[in-house]
Amino acid sequence: MNPFILAETNLKTIKDQGIDLAILPWRSTEAHNYHLPFSTDNIMVEKIATESAQSAWKEGARVIVLPTIPFGVNTGQMDIKLNINLNPSTQFAILNDVVDVLNRHKIYKFLILNGHGGNDFKQIIRELGLKYPSMFICGCNWYQSFNNSEFFENSGGHADEMETSIMQYLVPELVLPLNEAGAGKGKKFKIKAFNEKWAWAERRWSQVTSDTGIGNPFKATPEKGEKCFNEVIKKIGNLMIELSKADINNMYE
Repeated sequence: MNPFILAETNLKTIKDQGIDLAILPWRSTEAHNYHLPFSTDNIMVEKIATESAQSAWKEGARVIVLPTIPFGVNTGQMDIKLNINLNPSTQFAILNDVVDVLNRHKIYKFLILNGHGGNDFKQIIRELGLKYPSMFICGCNWYQSFNNSEFFENSGGHADEMETSIMQYLVPELVLPLNEAGAGKGKKFKIKAFNEKWAWAERRWSQVTSDTGIGNPFKATPEKGEKCFNEVIKKIGNLMIELSKADINNMYE
């Protein structure tokens, strides 16, 4: 039993236990090329949440990891078999109810740990912050916590060398041999501004990639995955420690 994981602990343990920070891992259920499971985002964000919280707990941070939300925004992938979509309005409704519970129980610091690129919680956090002024609500995309080129030869963004390497390290039994993977070739917009990121439009996934992957996975290794994973745990664990210790009425310098 881990006292920092809500799904594993019990009322006897947490009834009188102070909790400084609640963490909600949020993921997605979607195809990841041919070689990675639909649960790829789920597995990675849950492992990161658990191990980061364990690291923070050992340093005295009183954190609690809530059960992971398994579905994310996949509005551009609805023609891909069994990619499950959760609309942003649904995400808002879920988060509103979760924040209401935390606020009632005087847990005023809340971190949404995101593991899916289609999720964007910024505007939801703004609205919830207005509704619950006593709360400090923040978000974190774990996959942006490190420099990809420090660990991997190829970039991408979906079922690429990075995700494949981490999955090879965490759950090798769920990863098919790389000779069964697609090349992960992704098409770019014909309109230059969208590729330069100062204009944005949702990509229609099946028109962008033939195998659902974006990024070449063929140079992935579990050794690369382990090094990257450990760096992420260090970064996210430190964030949890800092948030746990923070005075939300004195956050600036």
